[in-house]
Amino acid sequence: MQKGRKQEKRNDTKQLSNSQNFITDRKLLRRIVQLGSIGKEDTVFEIGTGKGHLTEALCQKGGFVYSIEIDAKLADCAKTKLSQFSNVKLICGDFLKYSLPARGNYKVFANIPYFITTQIIEKITNTNNPPTDIWLIMEKGAAKRFMGIPRENEKSLLLKVNWEMKVLWHFRREDFHPKPSVDSVLLHFTKKAAPDLKKSEYGAFQKFIAYSMKYGVCGKGGLLTKRQVQVALKQAGLPHSHEDGVTLYIQWLCLFRYYQRCNSKSF
Repeated sequence: MQKGRKQEKRNDTKQLSNSQNFITDRKLLRRIVQLGSIGKEDTVFEIGTGKGHLTEALCQKGGFVYSIEIDAKLADCAKTKLSQFSNVKLICGDFLKYSLPARGNYKVFANIPYFITTQIIEKITNTNNPPTDIWLIMEKGAAKRFMGIPRENEKSLLLKVNWEMKVLWHFRREDFHPKPSVDSVLLHFTKKAAPDLKKSEYGAFQKFIAYSMKYGVCGKGGLLTKRQVQVALKQAGLPHSHEDGVTLYIQWLCLFRYYQRCNSKSF
């Protein structure tokens, strides 16, 4: 009996972790969609149709909306709610297995399930034809990590090669149903017109960051000496690194470029 109760508790926890928190206030939904640069010429992809409340606001603002929902019951519910719109296609399936457009411009706007935030962002930002803009409602702590706040990390540094990020809206927990146990924000990703590194350099930068995060930029086993770090930052007109290490994305980029030019030590 005790084993059965434990199993039941685990199942309840799994269901809770996989649940999505919906926003149903139409005024709030219109307001946050208005924050996005979405017009009648835009194709928009939504991750998680839910009951169709956000989808409705996107249909009113955008040109054509593709909305992907993994839950068949929710998809059916949304289909009825959105039957008045001719500029929407509802797709019942797993977004993580869905193929994004191979060509052409598009945008993404979604209230995502928080438990797969990292997988969603990796899929969208690493696709061969990424969107021009991404707006995601996500947990505040996750947004700060992707933005490198309070300190840059491997994911934030790699994202910043191609993307600018900015929080556009801070939600109240009461804005959602059911009410989440964490704070939420609307995070905007804007694709840079020109990436900070060439595609051929990206893999080397990834290795440079991973190695330096593990061993330190100029510590024992580091890829650069302390003197090299000081020279590189001074030549670029950047502030010197603090005692606890390099802190700014632009510093990391500068040191990687310096390493490429002056240091042949392999990874």
